[in-house]
This record gives sequence, C-alpha cells and structure tokens, in this order.
Amino acid sequence: MADSTPMATTGVDLLLAGGHVIDPANGLDGIADVAITGGRISAVGPDLDRTGAASVLDVAGHIVTPGIIDLHVHAFSTHKRSRLSLDPIVATFSNGVTTVVDAGTAGYRDFQDFVESVILRSKVRVLSFVNIVGSGMIGPWEHEPDEMRVDLAAATVKDFPGIAVGIKTAHYRDFRNAGGNVFDDHYGPWAAVDRAIRAAEIAGVPVMVDFWPWQGYRSYPELILEKLRPGDIHTHVFAQQFPIIDEDGNVYEHMWRARERGVIFDLGHGAGSFWYRNAAPAIEQGFIPHSISTDLHTGNLNGAVLSMLTTMNKVLNLGVPLAQVVEMSTVAPAREIAHPELGTLSVGSDGDVAVFRLDEGAFNYVDCGKWVHPGTQRLSCQLTVRSGEIVFNPEGWGRPTWQHDDQPRWQVLTTPEIPAGASVAVPAT
Repeated sequence: MADSTPMATTGVDLLLAGGHVIDPANGLDGIADVAITGGRISAVGPDLDRTGAASVLDVAGHIVTPGIIDLHVHAFSTHKRSRLSLDPIVATFSNGVTTVVDAGTAGYRDFQDFVESVILRSKVRVLSFVNIVGSGMIGPWEHEPDEMRVDLAAATVKDFPGIAVGIKTAHYRDFRNAGGNVFDDHYGPWAAVDRAIRAAEIAGVPVMVDFWPWQGYRSYPELILEKLRPGDIHTHVFAQQFPIIDEDGNVYEHMWRARERGVIFDLGHGAGSFWYRNAAPAIEQGFIPHSISTDLHTGNLNGAVLSMLTTMNKVLNLGVPLAQVVEMSTVAPAREIAHPELGTLSVGSDGDVAVFRLDEGAFNYVDCGKWVHPGTQRLSCQLTVRSGEIVFNPEGWGRPTWQHDDQPRWQVLTTPEIPAGASVAVPAT
C-alpha cells in the first residue's frame, strides 16, 4: 500500500473536507479529508486540521476519487490526415477525467508533431500509444505492411519515455491470399499484430489491439490465447464481432483462459463496440473488464459514448460495485500503462482529484445498438482538480454570491491608441 499518512496541514492550498474517499490504490473507502499543497496530495485522513488551509471545500455527501483516467481516446486534434480526434479538453474535466491516453492515432511519422502540437500544450494530461502503422489512423495505409516498421515504432516509444506508453495495432484487414489458406508472407493475416508485438518487445511496453477476427484466417481465441502476451491489452472487449457469450448464454472458456494468462481486457466503448447482449451476461457471470475506457472521438461524442462518466455509469448499473468501477477507471489503467504514480491519492502524487454526486432514481443507458438498459444510479461530476487547480466547478463551490461583488456595475472598456502615422483600413460603405 502506498503512503497515505496524514501530514500537517499548515500551508495547504486546498482541503476537500468530509467526502467519501474511494482510493483503491491505497485501500481507502470511507469518510476522509484530502489536502493539496503545491499541486500535490499532502495529506489524506479523517478530520484534518483546517486552520492552516487557504481554501476549504465541504464535500460531505459526495464521492471523492483520484482523477479519472480514460485509457482509450483519440486526441490528436491537429492530425493532418484525419478528423477523428477531439481536442483533449472535450468531455474530460467536466467528467472528472484528468488523464487521457490516445490509442494510436499517430504512428512514428507524426508522433513528434502530436507531442509538440497537442500533448505539451494540453492542460489535460495526455499520454499515447504509438501506432505500428507509420501514418497512424485512419486511411488505406493501415492495410499496408510496408508502413508497419518495427524498428521505427519501437524507437519512437524510446524517444518519448513517459509519454509513449505502448504500441497500438488496429483495423488491418488487407489479406492477400495466394490460394486456399496460403497467404503472401508479406500480407499475412497476422502481419499487424505480429509486428506490433515485436516492436513492443524491443521497447519494453504493452500492445493494445483493436481486432477484427476472420474465422478460418485469424480467430479471436488465437489472438488472446497465443498471440498476446501477459500485460497486452485487448480493447473493445464487448464488441459484437467477438465470441464472448456462447449459445447457452455462458462466457466462452477461452475468455477465462486468456484472463488467467494475464491478457488485459479493456472496455473501449466506441461507436460500435459496447453491446449489452455481450456485456450484461459476461459481467453477471463475473467476467468484468480490467479497465473502462471510451474510445471517444468525433464519431461518437454525441452518440453512444457521450463521456467517460456515462460509460462508468453503464458499468455501475450492470451491477459492478462503485469501488470497483473507480478502480477500473483509476489505478487499473495506470497499472496497465506502467504509470503507478497516476490514479491514486497517495501523499506526494499529483493533485488530480474528482468529486462526484451519486443520485438514485430511474435512468436509461444506451448501447451501440441503441438498446436500453434501465438503471437506478447515476454519478455526476461536481468538481475536478488538476495538479491542485480547480478546473471544473459548475456550481461555484467556495465562491461568493454576486451580491458580494464590489466591482462597478458597468465599466468602460478602452481600446488601444492608434500609433501616430499608422494607417487604418476603413470598411467600404
């Protein structure tokens, strides 16, 4: 267990008092205060001294968690070849999300541009998988093995330690059959998966796989039982194309065996990859994904996914306990990408915190087929803190009412003076 011992609160910048703290990384699940000093967690414990705190927010009756991690998004918003990605600020802070992981939008050709134009400029923490395909997503080049350079993909991961967290492969389907089930060696059905794994072995990182099985050529059981290594991640686990549930309604044995091997199953909701007919019976039988993620992009923001919090609510309303839903959205994804400093409220960790209200009532949740699952619980985000700074506060907690505003009721806004001798363009009348 990481250290969460309360410390002196003198000099504390922000103290969140009296909330129900759920921090699975430290085994915390009960009423406690969270203190943040200098952008980092400085104390966690019951009844911390408030006298030295610059700001105290009473969050009693609310759920307090580490900042949420969305393991699968598309955030390369400046990508020149695709309109897939969203700016990282979209649907993140407003849902308690402080860290997102881009799932291979960029390959080795564009990764430096992604880092410079988005990652280093974003207030949301952005990490990323490197696509085995040099030109990344989405285009016909994804089916060209010449774009899948093992050496360059591995080198890119090594060039950006801490930011590049793994290798991604997705969408490859251009098999070139030389007759029967004999394939051209270059264009074999496993070309993308095999090369991604080789690059990951060189770089010492996991692979994330977005996969479409072709029975007779490449099967899903072969992927998860033979190809993927322990710690590799299969995202979109509840998509309709995977044999998850057999004709009798039971989880297939190959799912349990792959899990025992150490293969990681990520939810990866997406526009077409979360179906209740797979998810509901699997979860009821105890086959619960290791992590929750959205695959959030321009094609599903206003569709089936909506947000990370909506996706968490879907899992919660399928019967997964709240503490486990939090674990699947914090410490679990942090562990999967080898960033144990994230997804925790350990003393000394970055001051990323989310505060939620849990409502009871009647709520509908929709899957990718537009099928509805009635639920009785709904988490909504009330406050998000990123590195000690309040970045989402829709109800203005801790702020004075407008009646205390001592500013003038109206102000004259002055414009800069025009330098002497400067020409001014006047619109034609």
